[in-house]
Amino acid sequence: MTADPTAAPGSTGQPGEPDEEARRLYLAILAVGGRIPTADVPERDRTALQRLVATGLLMPNAMDACYIAVSPRAVSDRLGAELRSEATRLLVRAENLPGALDTLTRAYDAMPRQPDRSGGAVYIEGHVHIRHRISQLVSDCRTEVLTAQPGHRPADALKIALLQDVQLLQRGCTLRTIYQPVAVSEPAARSYAAEVTRRGSLIRTLDEPFQRLFVFDRSVAVISAADDHSAAAFITDQATIGYLVNAFERDWVRAEATDWITAPGRGPAGDAPDRVGRLLSRGLTQRAVATRLGLSERTVAAHISRLRERYGAQTLFQLGWLMRGGRDDR
Repeated sequence: MTADPTAAPGSTGQPGEPDEEARRLYLAILAVGGRIPTADVPERDRTALQRLVATGLLMPNAMDACYIAVSPRAVSDRLGAELRSEATRLLVRAENLPGALDTLTRAYDAMPRQPDRSGGAVYIEGHVHIRHRISQLVSDCRTEVLTAQPGHRPADALKIALLQDVQLLQRGCTLRTIYQPVAVSEPAARSYAAEVTRRGSLIRTLDEPFQRLFVFDRSVAVISAADDHSAAAFITDQATIGYLVNAFERDWVRAEATDWITAPGRGPAGDAPDRVGRLLSRGLTQRAVATRLGLSERTVAAHISRLRERYGAQTLFQLGWLMRGGRDDR
């Protein structure tokens, strides 16, 4: 395709910095005196030439059927003025955006919600309704989210959480999370942890039992109100929130930090059977181990079965004794 030497600068696209190919062509034209006949432009350089024309670094001369190099200083002044004008336009748009969305904002604030009849706590039942309300709180959050989430994190839940949490972090909010080691033993959880920590989130693991908790801007706290998490209490009482935040901070200090960006494929405390074995060697019962790790007793029993085969143990007592004698129990 032959370039049109009569084309006006900027007609092939938005002006901007030339790429490497365009820079190379511009320097080549300067090397031959800053002028190149249209017929002498190689086919492979046609696209780069059009980019130089669009940027303004080359000016077409229809009378002489050639292109003439333009001073980058003049181009810089022109583009700088255009960018400053665009920046001003965007700033004005940003200032006007809240007003433009005011009607929608007022409608959102007036959206029907369950009334507070419990003096500082609203109870919501059903996983779908709970997730919906939490999503609203995430979108409304402006400064900080604290979360403590024991047990496994389902892959589907992590996909939803990743989208919400990335937007939260992009708004400048802080996000701190406490997991049990078992929660980050799956690839999906490790991938989530690596992505959000890369964007500034902090995740620690605590090898102790703790309760599920969300705190948004230290103004709303969410705790489970049923053993199967099918009901949740959304708390606005400031004294209660202060108590829950203090409990979170105590757990946070004891929790273990892990660099998920540099070591995303390594669990924070080894694999699940080894964690089960370490707790058994300390004398904990099967039920206590399940509670400590946030696992079902059936899952713990499966891990114990594998450990018995590995160590040749017939009883839990014998397994604990063998592991205590053959492993460092720190």
